[in-house]
Amino acid sequence: MLDRLDGVAVFVETVDAGGFARAAERLALTRSAVAKAIARLETRLGVRLFHRTTRALSLTEDGQIYYERCVRAMDELREAEALLESGRHEVSGRLRVAMPVLFGRLCVAPILLELAREHPKLELDLCFSDRPTDIVAERIDLAIRNGKLGPATGQLRSRRLSSQRKVLCASPHYLAAHGRPADTQSFDGHDALLYWRADYVQPWTLPDAEGKLIEVTLSSRFRFDDLAVVADAAAAGLGIAWLPHWLVRDSLQGGSLVALFEERPHASVECHALWPVSQHMPLRLRLAIDTLVSKLPGAVER
Repeated sequence: MLDRLDGVAVFVETVDAGGFARAAERLALTRSAVAKAIARLETRLGVRLFHRTTRALSLTEDGQIYYERCVRAMDELREAEALLESGRHEVSGRLRVAMPVLFGRLCVAPILLELAREHPKLELDLCFSDRPTDIVAERIDLAIRNGKLGPATGQLRSRRLSSQRKVLCASPHYLAAHGRPADTQSFDGHDALLYWRADYVQPWTLPDAEGKLIEVTLSSRFRFDDLAVVADAAAAGLGIAWLPHWLVRDSLQGGSLVALFEERPHASVECHALWPVSQHMPLRLRLAIDTLVSKLPGAVER
C-alpha cells in the first residue's frame, strides 16, 4: 500500500512539475527513479498516463481523469492531517515554503529553521526563487511575497507580515568625492545603482521637500538584477543605492554606508504570506505565519 501511495505522489508531482527531470529535482530522486515509478504505476493500472515525445510530456485522457482524482484524494489527506494535528496541539508534518532568494536566505529561513529546532517533528521544504510561484499548481503550503500583491483569488489567503523600510545610501568615499545630492528629485552629477529584473528598472520612491513620496525614474550606467550586488557596489563607492534597511543595516552601523535624507519620511515595501484556502488550517502553517509576523524585520503589530 505504501508503494502505491508513493507512486501516486510521484505521478502528481510529475504532472505539477511538467516533466520527469523537474519532478526528480523536487522529490530529490533521480530522473530514472521517477520514470520507473510512473512505469510501475501504469503497469498496475493497466493504462498509459502520459503521451511521451522527445520534447514534451502530456497527460492522456485516462491520465487527466486519474490526476484529478489523485489531487482530490491528496487534498482530503491533508485536510485530515490538519484536523488531527489541530486536535493534538503538536506541531508536526511537512511544510513547503517558497520565498525570494535573498530575503529568504537572510530573513525568513533563519526564523523557520529556529522554529524547526524548537519542534523536532516539523519538516521543512524551503524553496528559494525570485520567479513568480504558482502556489496551487506547485503545491506550496506557504509563499512569502514582497511588494504589491496581484488581484485576490478565491484559492488563496494572505496576511501582511512586515513593512520593510527602504534606505537611500552611499559610501563615505563616494560622498566625499561627489558630495551629497541636493534633492531627492534630482541626481544630476551622481551615479545611481539601479535594481532591474526582466528589463524592468525599479523606480525609486523618495520624499520631496514637503515629505510627499514620489516615484523617481532614473537612468544609469549601473544596473543589477541582484540586490546584494547593488549593496556591494554602493559600499565600494560606485554610486547611490536605494535598498531595504534589513540588507544594509550592518553596513550603516559599521560606517561603510551612510543613509541620506534620514530626516524625511521613507518608503516601505510590504511583505505578505500567502497560502491555499483549506477548511482546516494546519497548526504548523498557523505557527509559521505567527512566528514570521513577530520576528521578521519591520514586523507589523497584529
